[in-house]
Amino acid sequence: MERKILVIEDEQNINDILSFQLSKDGYKTISAFDGVSGLEMALTQNPDLILLDVMLPGLDGYEVCKKIREQSNVPIIMLTAREDEVDKVLGLELGADDYMTKPYSNRELTARIKANLRRSAIEPVPVAAVEDDVNSIIISGDLTINTERYEVLKDNHVIDITLREFELLKFLAMQPDKIFSREKLLENVWGYEYYGDVRTVDVTVRRLREKIEDDPSMPKYIITKRGVGYYFNK
Repeated sequence: MERKILVIEDEQNINDILSFQLSKDGYKTISAFDGVSGLEMALTQNPDLILLDVMLPGLDGYEVCKKIREQSNVPIIMLTAREDEVDKVLGLELGADDYMTKPYSNRELTARIKANLRRSAIEPVPVAAVEDDVNSIIISGDLTINTERYEVLKDNHVIDITLREFELLKFLAMQPDKIFSREKLLENVWGYEYYGDVRTVDVTVRRLREKIEDDPSMPKYIITKRGVGYYFNK
């Protein structure tokens, strides 16, 4: 099935180049040149992935990302000429799945797109089939993780969780007490090796803790091993 990618980029030449490259790679592309129309297309055109520039007229990329996340978990890769770590972290905090700083290579962009699309390609599983498979359920304290239905419950209440957050939680929870470095998590959860910024992992862990921990400052599920990485405490 042809995957649809929305390119939200106000510079015509960059938008055209991205669209041309994506078309060559076999994707269907749609384009927006400002934040307002980009947000509208993101919510009405059902793209499989969004390439979102930060510096946009109307609404900037951060605001667009925030508003998309209020209604959709579609993968978002933010594109920017900024190199400031604060800007990078802000995009991730607002819900972006990935972040690329211009200029970037076509090879790297292709790898990021494929990785994010691969992670978002989830086939729904019938409830009856899930209930018959006890191995799909991970229970720890007041947390229940259903690995087949991509669902997390805390105190029997469903948590609103993004796909990336779920994949990270699932990966750690299926191998409790095993410590993983940030690089290894990037490779296994984000799906590419050494392309990503390890700060991406830290931000995703922080967002996840805010949703599953009683006190994110004193986590009991996702534990930091200082100087090494993270592990799931079952």
